Amino acid sequence: MMKTLFFYSILSLWLWATPVLNPVESIEINGTAKDMVLDGDHLVIATDMGHIEVYDSVKKEKIKEISIPDVKDFMGDIMPARVMSTDTIRGKYLLLSDSGKGGYSNLYIYDDNLTQLLSADDKKAIIKARFIDASHILLGYLSNEVALLDIKSKKELYRVQLSESKFSDFALNEDKTQAVFSCESGILSVVETKTGKVLKELKGQNLDNVYKVDFKNGMVSGAGQDQRASLYDVASGKGDYIKGHFLIYATALSPSAQKAAFAMDEKNNISVYNTLTKSKIALLKGQKSTLNVIIFKDENRLFSASDDNTVMVWDLNQK
Repeated sequence: MMKTLFFYSILSLWLWATPVLNPVESIEINGTAKDMVLDGDHLVIATDMGHIEVYDSVKKEKIKEISIPDVKDFMGDIMPARVMSTDTIRGKYLLLSDSGKGGYSNLYIYDDNLTQLLSADDKKAIIKARFIDASHILLGYLSNEVALLDIKSKKELYRVQLSESKFSDFALNEDKTQAVFSCESGILSVVETKTGKVLKELKGQNLDNVYKVDFKNGMVSGAGQDQRASLYDVASGKGDYIKGHFLIYATALSPSAQKAAFAMDEKNNISVYNTLTKSKIALLKGQKSTLNVIIFKDENRLFSASDDNTVMVWDLNQK
């Protein structure tokens, strides 16, 4: 009788154990991945070697590489510009890089030709940039200011200070009408992108810097320095968190927001959770270094990029 109970206990634990998955593919790039966006089947990967790479995830081949001019560092040495942020819309590509001068940024747009929108002379310390539409770019400043840049005039239509805390990240909702901004205070600001108006503050779940955020289907996820993986319902402002075991550097939500991925431990593993029950449904093992970006392509396929030259591809349906 005791042996039978022991057998069923072990069987039950095995059936309920979190699946541990390895990457199904890997993509090698020239440089360290600093940012990444997904446009249909195309991954656009920003590198620290002065270029972006566009990769067709179905054909499994690089289809485009766009480079920007080298810069001089503070010692006067020529070096590749670190592309900190990238995006794409309607065949246009956005490249935000360091200028090598005083912490200011260079901003380029590529549409068959490379055009510089901003340089170090404009004295703008921008950390992240994303297209709102083909004519406008949302900017996130180091000073935790949000601005909307008109591409044609190269002028800001507004610039709003969100708080006195240092900026960390922002993420757009699906139709790009709203963005959630994170900073070192742990408070998240939901902003109307066309006006810069702060619609809501999400707070209480993170007590320190929120490194990364995502915004899908009315839900926001936050990756916290305080080892908290936060989840908020934007409409109600209510939230909760899952306790991690290390600084949480990256997060992503699936399109339905029924699943959330977080870098939850010091081994750079990715934990995937059911956002309703907060239960862990998969552990993704194989990342080599600190995670920068996680992206869900659909409910079961993910991409992740870290501080190395390998982008990992994951499948939650993997047997």
